[in-house]
Amino acid sequence: MRARDTPVPAPSALPADRSTDVLVVGAGLAGLPVALELARRGASVRVVDPAAPGSGTSRVAAGMLAPVTEAEPDDPAHLLVGRAGLDRWPAFAATLAAASGVDVPLHAAGTLALARDRDEAEALTRFSEVCGRFGLPVERLLPSAARRLEPALAPTLRGALSVPGDLAVDPRRVVAALVAGLPEHGVEVTAVAVERVLLEDVAGGGSRATGALLADAGVLRAGAVVLATGARPVGGLPDGARVPVRPVKGQLLVLRDPSGPGLVERVLRFGHGYLVPRDDGRYVLGATTEERGFDVATTAWALHELLRDGFELVPGLLDLEVEETLAGLRPTTPDALPVIGPAAGVDGLWWATGHHRNGVLLAPLTGVLLADALTGTPRTPADERVASLVDPRRFAVADPGGRPADGPHPPASPPSGEVLAAAPVAGVPAIAPAPPHPPVPEDARA
Repeated sequence: MRARDTPVPAPSALPADRSTDVLVVGAGLAGLPVALELARRGASVRVVDPAAPGSGTSRVAAGMLAPVTEAEPDDPAHLLVGRAGLDRWPAFAATLAAASGVDVPLHAAGTLALARDRDEAEALTRFSEVCGRFGLPVERLLPSAARRLEPALAPTLRGALSVPGDLAVDPRRVVAALVAGLPEHGVEVTAVAVERVLLEDVAGGGSRATGALLADAGVLRAGAVVLATGARPVGGLPDGARVPVRPVKGQLLVLRDPSGPGLVERVLRFGHGYLVPRDDGRYVLGATTEERGFDVATTAWALHELLRDGFELVPGLLDLEVEETLAGLRPTTPDALPVIGPAAGVDGLWWATGHHRNGVLLAPLTGVLLADALTGTPRTPADERVASLVDPRRFAVADPGGRPADGPHPPASPPSGEVLAAAPVAGVPAIAPAPPHPPVPEDARA
């Protein structure tokens, strides 16, 4: 079944003071996977968002699952988090298809990183050398060899690097599968805005999140609140619980070949841009990186730059039809790593945002990390290490008394293979681990 043919269920009505185990604020590719993973483990979950599911940044994303070419290979933190995200994608895609009936194929042709001039060719050489030191699977290609793989490439190409392990997916299809599969697990998505998070004082100092006050003056009580709100601010939070997330604007084009797919097979990376093929003859050409606040207007300048850069490598792009021009806001932290985990100083409050350019790549990882923490599911040392890198409390500031706020707690080093159990959160029962993901079908890859 094609995602565009899948009807999106209408948002449910939300009774006032309805209680639930977990309230997820935000119905994008951060919040929806969290809701699904928690519901698979037996928690009652409700998702609220003033807009349609996946209609924000998730709708604009290109869908590259590329931890090697998206991060600097000599940056071990980003590489570790990105590869943990990629590793979960085949099973996640199979789970979505089984839960929803919506096929979520993974485009497994890999990536070609391309050089248009001598400077870019030298940069590719340095990138290849660093990848080699880290044991990452890449292969240097002569321009002639790259053009044999992708005949549409321009004859002026100066060099190429093949990254066979990269994948890609259509984020809109992923959202459609999530929305179709959530009702099967008892999750309702409600179109309503959150005015502020509700907090209650706890004995001994501090506070606890107990739900949310809605824009329509309704109240939703919950044992835990997950904020998957992108770069948008949330009301009702003490300063120490906030995270430094800013919007970084990205513009892109969706092009369409009326004759169908085939112009290029692989994802192409060049400079700061990319070209991502879909299986229906559409191509995503992106993307700019702009510090423009919450502005989401598309501009002639940006679209001109994207088309000019793409044309230098794939001249046939100018024969394609322009289907969409889009702009979105990447939620970005100072270190460009996401914030996935507990808020500092407020019990029962959790963050799932700050994914920058990797929201699609890290979607299944976000769901698993938060569900593990909320349900007290044991983690492997590798997962605990990833969780410590994305812990929101790394940005916590000292309180007025000079004491450091709660911060991330890097795991000890247990014997190889030992798992670490997180304490279950009050209000969310300690639930058995999720049922195993179904096996990945042979046709799960495009």
